[in-house]
Amino acid sequence: MKTVRAAFIKSLPVMGGYLILGTGFGILAWNNGYGLPWAFAMSLLMFAGSMQFVGIGLLSGGASLLTVILTTIMVNARHLFYSISMFGHYKDAGRYKPYLIFALTDETYSLLCDGQVPEGTDPDRFRFLVSLFNHSYWVLGSVLGSLAGSVLPFSTAGIEFSMTALFIASFTEQWITAKDHLPALTGLVCTLLCLLVFGTEGFLIPAMVLITLLLLLLRSRVPAERRVSE
Repeated sequence: MKTVRAAFIKSLPVMGGYLILGTGFGILAWNNGYGLPWAFAMSLLMFAGSMQFVGIGLLSGGASLLTVILTTIMVNARHLFYSISMFGHYKDAGRYKPYLIFALTDETYSLLCDGQVPEGTDPDRFRFLVSLFNHSYWVLGSVLGSLAGSVLPFSTAGIEFSMTALFIASFTEQWITAKDHLPALTGLVCTLLCLLVFGTEGFLIPAMVLITLLLLLLRSRVPAERRVSE
């Protein structure tokens, strides 16, 4: 019970955002002709956040299967880099591992990436429950949005920016609480540089590769610097 309570409390910052954003997705899906079963199934089985918003546009626009595959890879490529940094936390997760991998969203990553687990709780179960709570908030929001969209008229103009807004909020919270801002500054500088070089359509993957290489380089230098100072 202590682990459940701790995981729920940990997930609270994401709950408000996911309920609102999930509702936005449900409304968007309904307005594009995809009702409650679609919204529920996509949120339950895909749980892809921004890709679900993009996916609705692709489906309603009649995009080809190849376009959908390539777009999905581009939009969600960042999760490959998230997962690399979670190897140490997830490698001994046992039965929880498949779901932990599936449910690793931007916001769940921001809650679990520090590796800290409340004292007296089971680490693997704690991470599993945080992921499960976040997933349930997204599914519930999508269902509520679909129901609301079926009875109330909504304008969906600009609603696709909602995931970006939540990511900015998560970044701001981490900036305020973190003592070391070097990783965040590395990400910002690399992203801006790749945006200038590759443009808005092709900057994502080069930026993620550059960020990963620089962070690995910086990480490998930290122990040596500490030994010298000691």
